[in-house]
Amino acid sequence: MSSAKHNGLRRLTIADVAEAAGVSRTTVSHALNDRGQVDPQTRARVKEVAKLLGYRPNLRAQRLRTGRTNSIALLSSMPFAVAGGASRLGFMMEIAATAAEAALKQGLALVLVPPLEEARRLLDELDIDGAIIIEPSAQDTQIAQLQRRGIGIVSIGRQPEADTTLPYIDLQAGETGLLLLDHLAEQGARQIALLIGEQRRHSYVDVEQAYREFTSARGMPCLIAKADEAGGEAAGAEACRQLMASHPDLDAICAPVDAFAVGAVRALRQAGRRIPEDVRVVTRYDGLRAQQCQPPLTAVNLHLEDISAQAIALLLEHINGKGKRTIVRGPRPQLIVRASSGSQGQA
Repeated sequence: MSSAKHNGLRRLTIADVAEAAGVSRTTVSHALNDRGQVDPQTRARVKEVAKLLGYRPNLRAQRLRTGRTNSIALLSSMPFAVAGGASRLGFMMEIAATAAEAALKQGLALVLVPPLEEARRLLDELDIDGAIIIEPSAQDTQIAQLQRRGIGIVSIGRQPEADTTLPYIDLQAGETGLLLLDHLAEQGARQIALLIGEQRRHSYVDVEQAYREFTSARGMPCLIAKADEAGGEAAGAEACRQLMASHPDLDAICAPVDAFAVGAVRALRQAGRRIPEDVRVVTRYDGLRAQQCQPPLTAVNLHLEDISAQAIALLLEHINGKGKRTIVRGPRPQLIVRASSGSQGQA
């Protein structure tokens, strides 16, 4: 069973393992892949022989046999102006950390596809079994690319207005919006503006609906501003300036996109508005931008670790042809109160 005679000469094959273990090639294949009817002692011996020989499976041949690459991709739909910069891809990377661990436990590699135009050009060539996309837009080109290739997709957050519903993890965007709006009202805000993106994402669509119902039920003015995600913090700042010009009495801003919220804080301070004394500001994602903003932003713990594990499990169900679930409800969001909205320490 010495591996010396193989070193530097040729790649070890399943036949070498079979010869050394004194069994057939079929037995080796079944033992190493935990398939078929193999005596437990024989299975253990074959694995030990393979380990001693230094045998590694031929992944190319394995793929031809199984049709699997044992790789999945994680994609972000947000432009780099929102996902990158000060946030350092925080939302995506927080999901990726748990997703990678969950994937590895299933024998899968996780490929990260950052929100860059150059990366998206690779989607037609990326060798993967499935993909998870974070908060896709209504007409998301990445989804269309992958669907043309017949690759299974699960989304974190519902894709709005889609002809065919992707299996997805429900981020409860409407409930998250109400959590923030209720908090602002409890702090005494009566002129609450909503600052969201122009794009059609579930987190904008659902929060806008929740906001309209919220203000209508309380007899509050409906103050909605929309900005282009590609503008990042600068777009949030400009939208805030327009809100102040049109509604000088506004006393709170709910900006689900953290880049917009940070931009709004900058515009408010430049205008001499105190935060939170004059205007309270809240956002959705509790990432680096929210935590490092001055003052730190009230935000929401979305429990992304749990959500990413749920997404991996849902994707595997569909890859393996056992996908009966199409919607998985994520954990309940939790408010994290900070200085930007006052009354620190509440939750």
